[in-house]
Amino acid sequence: MDYSNLFVCLMGLCTVFIGLICIIILVSVMSNVVRRTDKKTASAAIPAPAAVSTAASAVTPELVAAVAAAIAEDMGSDVSAIRIVSMKKI
Repeated sequence: MDYSNLFVCLMGLCTVFIGLICIIILVSVMSNVVRRTDKKTASAAIPAPAAVSTAASAVTPELVAAVAAAIAEDMGSDVSAIRIVSMKKI
């Protein structure tokens, strides 16, 4: 059997678009599942804002040194060449 070039091209495009549609459907279903399970566990898992300690969210000198060392290693320079102006935890 000899297939025409147009038939092969159309079959390839249809296969790709059907695969993409399946991926979109799977992502939507998983999003709905996660959203439903997240609502059930959100109220019990997240502490009240007043219960969070302010000392735990402080930026320590050890944290600044570790971040500076990681940046210096990535840039391939010395730690003394890096100046960190400000840091805050997210």
